Amino acid sequence: MYIKKAVVGMAIGASIFAVSCNTNNGWNESNYFYHKSTLPYHTADFSKIQNKDFKPALLEGMRQQVEAIEAITTNKEEPTFENTIVPLELSDTLLTRVRNVFSLLTGANTNKELIEISAELASKFAAHSDAIYLNDALFARVKAIHEQGGVGLMDDQIRLLDVYYQNFLQAGANLNAEDKIKLKAINQDLATLTNEFSNKLLAATKSGAPTFTKEELVGLSDEYLESIKQKDNTYSIPLNNTTQQPDLSSLENKASREKLFKYAWTRAEKGDDNDTRATILNLVKKRAEKAELLGFTNFAEWSLQGTMAQTPKNAMEILEKLSPFAVKAAKEEAEELQNLIKTEGQSFELSAADWDFYADKLREQKYALNPNDIRPYFEVDRVLKDGVFYMAKMLYGISYIERTDLPVWHEDVKVYEFFNQDGSKLGLFYTDFFQRESKRGGAWMSNIVNQSLLTDQLPVVYNVANFPKAAEGQPTLLSLDNVITMFHEFGHALHGLFAEQKYPTLSGTNVARDFVEFPSQFHEHFAFDPIILSNYAKHYETGYIMPEEYIEQIKNSSNFNKGYSLTELLAASILDMAWHTIDSNTVVNSVDEFEINALKEHGIFLETVPPRYRSSYFSHIFGGGYAAGYYSYKWSEMLDFDAYDWLMEHGGLTRENGQILREKVFSQGNTLPLDKLYYNFRGQDPSIDALLKYSGFTE
Repeated sequence: MYIKKAVVGMAIGASIFAVSCNTNNGWNESNYFYHKSTLPYHTADFSKIQNKDFKPALLEGMRQQVEAIEAITTNKEEPTFENTIVPLELSDTLLTRVRNVFSLLTGANTNKELIEISAELASKFAAHSDAIYLNDALFARVKAIHEQGGVGLMDDQIRLLDVYYQNFLQAGANLNAEDKIKLKAINQDLATLTNEFSNKLLAATKSGAPTFTKEELVGLSDEYLESIKQKDNTYSIPLNNTTQQPDLSSLENKASREKLFKYAWTRAEKGDDNDTRATILNLVKKRAEKAELLGFTNFAEWSLQGTMAQTPKNAMEILEKLSPFAVKAAKEEAEELQNLIKTEGQSFELSAADWDFYADKLREQKYALNPNDIRPYFEVDRVLKDGVFYMAKMLYGISYIERTDLPVWHEDVKVYEFFNQDGSKLGLFYTDFFQRESKRGGAWMSNIVNQSLLTDQLPVVYNVANFPKAAEGQPTLLSLDNVITMFHEFGHALHGLFAEQKYPTLSGTNVARDFVEFPSQFHEHFAFDPIILSNYAKHYETGYIMPEEYIEQIKNSSNFNKGYSLTELLAASILDMAWHTIDSNTVVNSVDEFEINALKEHGIFLETVPPRYRSSYFSHIFGGGYAAGYYSYKWSEMLDFDAYDWLMEHGGLTRENGQILREKVFSQGNTLPLDKLYYNFRGQDPSIDALLKYSGFTE
């Protein structure tokens, strides 16, 4: 998952009144952010940053942006690109520098003080955004330039101008004064509720971890048990931010599986302070009110402006095309698993908690593929360096060195410097792979420093994941899913590293949600490419390459359980769209009932195949930026398979193909409308045919 930073403070800010009243306490030369970093690439010096630096620096960043915008709007000259758009691009320089680090730490290594700062500033963030995008004088200048039709401007300038203009319209710049006041209040409420959901979910996930005795955990390795052992000799399994939990595939005790699944399923529905359901109901109602105020029937219609899908109808179309294939396959898979249970002499009905355990058994029977047999070939550092980085060298000619001289935010973090084939610098890349209580669930990519030729700045990007860390002195061995996650998130990283735009707003991963997942999902294919796999899949003890029979088994089983995985993701996507296509008059009394009814209405309710995310812990849509956008994973997958089909038609994993992909797609940022960008690369519009073919649903 990519964490998107919206342009010019769309996601962060403070009211002009709050900024003007700021006494600047803490904003002086002792504040880390007072001076620009002198480290390579101007990356952050995490050894010097203190919690107390953030609030005054964020407030000062907002004050400086307000001051810069005031200078733009009071300029007596006729509005031009150079005197309006360029200074607007540079107006949030300090704010972005601070915000990037603040967002990193609140997601990957938070603490009580950072949580409090985030909660305190949440409503101010929204007000600051409104102070920009609902500024009549500023919009008048942008509109005047836009109406000139781009005369005398370069292509990227025309694109930037159009992006700004559309952002102003989407934010409500054409509303009357009374409605702008209403919108500002709604935006502040939304910011507060989103922050509230995230904090509740973080606490619920932490406190929801179930505890077991060793006897209840038969099937888990001794090394893993040692890593989750508590001081009282019990064992606590940390929860992933998904419905299914990784350990469910290994736990032999059915009661233990049911317990772990139940704790994950109800983590944020215990009726306590961490219950997220009331927050969700308030959040979706406010979003619907906002959409209505802006002239749209529902939030999804408003939100999908500027995306490739453009409308909820188009987004739903791809989900509905895939659903029959997914549900049919999932039902057939469930029948196979039930038969396996019966052949073992058991009489119970397959449940969602049992699925992964018996799916792994069936996979082993069908393909002789035991996850525990292949895990020793996926040592975390080797997967990264000899797999992920090797792929990048093969396709794009890039190389790296590890930087041990740069400060990091946690001892588990590592830093790498990347270079182009000609030896020129590409950027810095940080990894933070392991679970801990201070980190929210999931995996994501974002920037510490944004690329821009305007500011002569190369990118600094990072990947965060939640892989279980081995006990001290033991190697960390990854599951197949974790290996795929590493390739996926590095695909996002490459999208950021390859950025070469002049203007920050158009740079790198600043693209629509239904395009941003395309580079990441595309690079998943290489996790099990024979050339790449043979280079990194080596036994952590012997160094022997994974046996050919294992590689063949992985290949043969690539579409195993596809019905389940596709159904759970489609269910989550449809659930997201259901929440965001209700109008402001719709009364929802129960989150649970709404969820069940929405899935049943679209024919994708299967008790054995629950959605990948239940509403109460659906962080993407209620705590992140994916509201009405979770469909993007399937839309992007359509692009990804279509592009992969092109790759296979043109010789596969070659340096020449990599250069074409980099030049025409992954380095382009948002410099073109995304449908045009893809067409320029592929020579045709994307088709769902390749996705169906490679998923095994069609010939």
